[in-house]
Amino acid sequence: MSEALDLAKALNRSECLDILSDVVSHKSYSETEGERKLAEHVASIMEKMGLEVELMPVVGNRVNAIGRWRGTGGGKSLLFNGHLDTNPVTEGWTVDPWGGLVDDEFIYGIGVSNMKAGDMASLCAVKTLIDSGKRLKGDVILTYVIGELQGGIGTLAAVNSGLRADYFINSEPSDLQAITMHAAAFTFTIELEGITRHLSKREAGVDAIMAACALIPELNEMTFSDAPSEEHRSVNRVHVGVVHGALGKELHEWRPPQVADYVRIKGSGRYGPGQTRENAVNDLRKKLDELEARFPGLKATVTPETRKGQPTMPAFEVAKDARIVTALNAAYKAVRGKDQPTGAIAPPAYFGTDAGHLWAVGGMEGVVCGPGGKYNTMPDERVEIDEYLDMIRVYLMTMADICEME
Repeated sequence: MSEALDLAKALNRSECLDILSDVVSHKSYSETEGERKLAEHVASIMEKMGLEVELMPVVGNRVNAIGRWRGTGGGKSLLFNGHLDTNPVTEGWTVDPWGGLVDDEFIYGIGVSNMKAGDMASLCAVKTLIDSGKRLKGDVILTYVIGELQGGIGTLAAVNSGLRADYFINSEPSDLQAITMHAAAFTFTIELEGITRHLSKREAGVDAIMAACALIPELNEMTFSDAPSEEHRSVNRVHVGVVHGALGKELHEWRPPQVADYVRIKGSGRYGPGQTRENAVNDLRKKLDELEARFPGLKATVTPETRKGQPTMPAFEVAKDARIVTALNAAYKAVRGKDQPTGAIAPPAYFGTDAGHLWAVGGMEGVVCGPGGKYNTMPDERVEIDEYLDMIRVYLMTMADICEME
């Protein structure tokens, strides 16, 4: 542990920042040519480091960048996972989103928090070990994937190809906290059909908008009935994000004197490991049954939505005393001098991450932990420099522990 800590403390700060700044400068919007170009660029960096590199086909022209640093034998393998695709730039930026600007405190750029800092933290940890001349007994596998924003199609392709390791770390932004559980996500549409009347006779109508106003706060407070524990219940959440109400399913707005007879509500829900979407939808249906009883004559339906051709990210869970978690905890304490926050911690516990595919489909044991989060997916997206560098150190020490340094 002390030798690994000495290496972690001696990492090349300027080189690690330059590597991240360079990657941020690549415009890698999801489902664009830039996404592939960045995968190719990261693959070339790994090749120069001496890793075994593959551009793994996913779908169409899209590829993952996979690098393997082979160990000398006898150690456990550790897989790092992160996505290269980013959200689009919004209004409100005061710096160049692709400038890779570094000041005294932060590094800026679209996708730097979500999640290029996490990607390059694992890469720089491997590079620091290689440059020091050290070897590990076990393999380190770097999986930089595309299509996380399409339900994790890149990671799912890697898992379905047979790529496995003894343990994994998903580097989604968690502010360096160890996330041991997160939810699965689903979306739904609720339709409320009332009975219209002129405002002069509204007492004889069934106002769908009034029913929606009663329903929405209840939906936003929901948890689901099949939570195995209070920790699982803590990652349950429902939120309504879209409401349209007017006359008829065509939502005519030109007769406001009439009682609105139709409302369409769209929302999203989160449920934990061991819980099911079917039960979540059934719980929504029970809320609608209660609403129909309170508004006689109202008809309410709920329909879960699916995206054609896109997977759904599963929930994820790992025991707090699992080998990968305790190794990460020990590395964090050695680097930062305090205990690492660990568990189903909000807000990351509400995220969907590729850890779900690695755990549920790949059958691997792992944890979610990455730099960034506080300034994630917002104008002037940024990551604290100290947090990024500490993540490299923590990853390096975790590699040395899990894979065993010679």
